[in-house]
Amino acid sequence: MNEKMYSWQMTALNADFELVESALPDPEAHEALVKIAGCGVCHTDLSFWHDGVKTKKEFPLTLGHEISGTVVSGPAEWVGKNVIVPAVLPCGECELCKKGRSNMCQKQLMPGNDLHGGFASHIKIPARFLCPVPDALLTKYPLEKLSVIADAISTPYQVIKKSELDSGDLAIVIGVGGVGIYAALIARIFGAKVLALDIDETKLETARKHGVDATLNVKGLDIKAIKDQVREIAKTLGVSRYGWKIFEMSGTKPGQELGFNLLTFTSTLSIVGFTLDRTEVRLSNLMAFDAKLIGTWGCKPELYPEVVDLISTGKLKIEDFVETFPLSKINEVFRNTLNHVYSKRSVLVPDFD
Repeated sequence: MNEKMYSWQMTALNADFELVESALPDPEAHEALVKIAGCGVCHTDLSFWHDGVKTKKEFPLTLGHEISGTVVSGPAEWVGKNVIVPAVLPCGECELCKKGRSNMCQKQLMPGNDLHGGFASHIKIPARFLCPVPDALLTKYPLEKLSVIADAISTPYQVIKKSELDSGDLAIVIGVGGVGIYAALIARIFGAKVLALDIDETKLETARKHGVDATLNVKGLDIKAIKDQVREIAKTLGVSRYGWKIFEMSGTKPGQELGFNLLTFTSTLSIVGFTLDRTEVRLSNLMAFDAKLIGTWGCKPELYPEVVDLISTGKLKIEDFVETFPLSKINEVFRNTLNHVYSKRSVLVPDFD
């Protein structure tokens, strides 16, 4: 293949991304070369670019792990297929993989962390766990917008399943931004009554518009006031005062502290948002309430077809939560994302032609 590959690479902390041209790589027998349709901008990318979170691969590095595209070279059974590239690519053979915890595989490869990622024209990755996109789904959404499946949708999907959320439970979602809104919608699909908490009234209005059962703007409220109002809302919704499923999506210290303080008898608190900040909590509350505190890392590839099915069947609609930008605008989009300019998930679409 004589084509060139183009990528926007991070060379230093907080520096502008630089456009790099290179030879198009040839995949090995177990690899696929994917022509990228779109790559979403994630909070994790901002953490690498702005907050100093270390990447596994040294700079210069092409970030981006929320990828959709078309296989143009590799194993014959994959060539020509439209795919989602899982944000976490496990080995499939180790102890953790065989125990159903492939998202924590210690040999995993994460695009934009362990290897060059998706803010590029192409990516070369292992083919084993690619997720095919049904042709019928492409009549509803363009392939580039489906890139959000790779993280923004699959990550909350996995943690909701891990939380053992049952129909009729109260699901409290703290932070209904680009990932949290999907947690709220997926929890409703699972049959829960959903309460969305945020400090941004626009995000809460979006949640209400899409069927979330109740919302609460917690801006300026102390913990006690929030707990009192949450209890009243729970009564109004007719849910149990026990067993609340709490999902911390904001990735902030106040959000994590609030989530822990909302624990009640037999509750489960799931930590999804990431922050470097430390919190001080009384862990004995977990003992006293017989509660659970769990984390999550990405989503194991085995669950991706279930996420695709939610969208294919129309149970989960994504059109109101995604907006696209030319990849050449990457520096502007990253700065605007850092400054909370956008209300939707940004997807960067290659425009090298």
